[in-house]
Amino acid sequence: MRLAAVGDVHCKKTSRGAFEALFAAMGAAADVLVLCGDLTDYGLADDEARVVVAELSAVKPAPVVAVLGNDDYESDQADHVKGILGDAGVKVLDGDACEIDGVSFAGVKGLGGGFGERVLQPWGEDVTKRFVREGVEESLKLESALARITSAQRVAVLPYSPIRETVEGEPPEVFPFLGSSRLEEPLLRYPIAVALHGHAHHGRLEGRTRSDVPVYNVCIPVLEKLALGHRPYWMVELDPAGSPSAVGRRLRAV
Repeated sequence: MRLAAVGDVHCKKTSRGAFEALFAAMGAAADVLVLCGDLTDYGLADDEARVVVAELSAVKPAPVVAVLGNDDYESDQADHVKGILGDAGVKVLDGDACEIDGVSFAGVKGLGGGFGERVLQPWGEDVTKRFVREGVEESLKLESALARITSAQRVAVLPYSPIRETVEGEPPEVFPFLGSSRLEEPLLRYPIAVALHGHAHHGRLEGRTRSDVPVYNVCIPVLEKLALGHRPYWMVELDPAGSPSAVGRRLRAV
């Protein structure tokens, strides 16, 4: 199976026509499209999510799997955004999974919190404890989704990064807001072929979990730096054994 992945399109009301060619190229190159959060700019359902749907119409009937990112929650319309996307056939994952031709996709929004020994702990003010609790709950949602999968091949779809490596390049001060190693824990307990995320606009394309699973930061700003005149999306090809290989940017002129 060939996956075409991208994150952080930040679709605006004025974005009509801006992403149709990108999505069409992805649909022509891949079996499944994967959208890793921040589909909208301000989380506006009618003004932005409907534009996303209109732009995605270029790839029908290719399956589209997505998760929402933090910007999609900005205007407190996330449920409406999910509804609009779902009505258009996009499978929006939020602690659940879906299977397409023998490959299962598990997704969750996740949350930040930092990495390794410096991950934020539930200590001190109540607001800090609530933030950590929310991050733990998001990690448990991902673990639950992975646990319910019975197919041999699993793909994790996230906006926030599960590892520090793919946020490197960002100012260190913002690392805790770009991901959390709590999201890595379920990826270590359940075998996955690849993890895809966005959100870290100035991060690195590729890293690996502690169990040596590839993780790709597929947000558009990162891919645009590497595209060199080609469409900014990332291809991953899953072999029959479930091992991924990065095909890289597609040779299609902008």
